[in-house]
Amino acid sequence: MRSNRLTGGALLAGAAALTLTACGTSSPAQGNAPAAVVSSTANPDSAAITLDQPFAKPDLDLTDSDGKPFDLVKETAGKPTLLYFGYTHCPDVCPTTMADIADAKSKLPAAERSRLQVVFVSTDPTRDTPQRLKAWLGAQDPAFIGLTGKFAAIQAAAHSLGILVEKPVKEKDGSISVEHGAEVFAFSPKDNKAHFLYTAGVTVKQYEHDMPDLIKGVTP
Repeated sequence: MRSNRLTGGALLAGAAALTLTACGTSSPAQGNAPAAVVSSTANPDSAAITLDQPFAKPDLDLTDSDGKPFDLVKETAGKPTLLYFGYTHCPDVCPTTMADIADAKSKLPAAERSRLQVVFVSTDPTRDTPQRLKAWLGAQDPAFIGLTGKFAAIQAAAHSLGILVEKPVKEKDGSISVEHGAEVFAFSPKDNKAHFLYTAGVTVKQYEHDMPDLIKGVTP
């Protein structure tokens, strides 16, 4: 497996287009994907990046880690939701991100833990079967929801959020290269829209600080 390389995110003065963080080696998503216009947070304890124009949840129907159909919009309606696109064979960014979210979530009161939904959508659906997703995510938090299915649908959903997702490529040495954005989108339970997101490198403490606000439906 080739090591992943991150391309940095950038905030321009006031509000700017977000340069998507990539788990791989290519440039940000091309085509009709919208640019996320963002403003830096005013709270030094928070790593949340405010979206000037909130994103709606992608209309995505996949298979969950129990092998059952899962309609993202329907199943997470009215629930605070963190959404991430990644893959289980990822050597660094994906497991680190999921582990940090799991750690932060474990520190919440039980009532808040039960409300927060964490959804991991595979960008490598051929290898990420429901069984593999269940085992991989279950080692971090059994409540995490893993989704897999047709790559075209996954890519379209990611691009609707301005997230880079490229089809897995088999290299000459037999390894598989998977490129995808490393953003975590936070969807409010009040209107089911993402008002803020996180880029790679957010700490457990920062996630822990922001989760109660996400659950309440406010921006940290």
